[in-house]
Parts: sequence; C-alpha cells; structure tokens
Amino acid sequence: MASEPWTKEGGPLTTADGTALSTRGRLTRRALLEAAEVVFADVGWEEASIVKITERAGVSQGTFYRYFVSKQAIFDELVDDLNRRVRHAMAEGSARGRTRTEIERYGFEAFFRFTAEHPALYRVIRQAEFASPRALHRHYEKIAEGYSQALRHSMESGEIEPGDPEVLAYALMGIGELIGMRWILWNEDAPVPPEVIDAMMTFIRRGLGAKS
Repeated sequence: MASEPWTKEGGPLTTADGTALSTRGRLTRRALLEAAEVVFADVGWEEASIVKITERAGVSQGTFYRYFVSKQAIFDELVDDLNRRVRHAMAEGSARGRTRTEIERYGFEAFFRFTAEHPALYRVIRQAEFASPRALHRHYEKIAEGYSQALRHSMESGEIEPGDPEVLAYALMGIGELIGMRWILWNEDAPVPPEVIDAMMTFIRRGLGAKS
C-alpha cells in the first residue's frame, strides 16, 4: 500500500467533516483511494459505485462517508492524488539530470514508469473530461505550472532557445502523453522501448534548440 501524505496541497488531511485524521484514519483513506483507482479504471465513471469501492477496500459504506461525501468527491480527490504522485515521480526523475536534455529524458522516463505501474492515470484523466472538467483542468495546470517555470529558467540561462514557456510545456506534455498511450496503454502496460525514447528525445532536443 502506498503511503498517505500527512498533508495534501492546501492543508492537512481530514475527514469529510474537517476532523484531523489519525494514523489509522490516514491508512483507511488511502485504502479507499487505492480501491477507487482500481474501480474507476476497470469499470469507468458510470459503472463505478460507492458499493464497489468499499467492497474493494474492505470497509463499510458508513466508513466511506466518514472520508468522502460522494462518488464525485472521491473521484475528484483521486485525480488530485494521481496528479501529486506523478508530479513527485517526475520531479525525482528530473532531479538526476544536469543539462536540460538530461532533465527532460529522466523526467519522461519517470512519467512512463509511473504510467506503466498506474495505468489508471490515463483512464481516470480521460473520464474526468466529462465527469469532472475542473479536476481535469487542475491536473494539467499543476503539471504545466512547474514545467513552465523550469523551462523559463533554462531559457534565461541560454540553455535552450527563447519562446513561450507555457506553450512549450503543453507541447512537451502532449508528446509524453501520446507516446505513453501508444507504447504503454495500448501495449498492456509494457515499458516504453529505449529506441522510442531515443527518437523522442532527438525530436525534443531539436525542438528546444538545446545546447546540450
């Protein structure tokens, strides 16, 4: 079971009524989110239900409502939770790089690993297009925000060609998402082949005008 953070962005973890969570409460909340990840990925928004989520988590429906007020609430939190986790994975990967090209490669490799381990990321985000547009927008905006800042810094240092960092961030995000869809999701969660990453990075390096 993945560890539950002591806080989520914006404040501490609480029950649905705002009560601070105990250690046991954090574990139960995490179990519900992990169950929701599987259920929404397997059966989709329409067929997913609180009953299926609680059965998967091994808790009662009464316990569910202690942490989330509705199916919509746990879905929105699941989108945010996946977003936090994938950004953390990408940040850890990118931190290994010394040049902009290395940072991009390691960040993408981390994204692909996370996606292979958590295919629900794609499936849940696709469902958010109609189930929770605000959560969908928040997901992409949070990734693009940090990405744009990093690209702006690389532009200012002369490591890559100048341009609009937000446009570039979304363009790069699109590359990663579609490469992952083609070689991970469509291949039953297989890893992206090294030669595919090499070809992708050749394109990105040229597009960035990276000096190294």
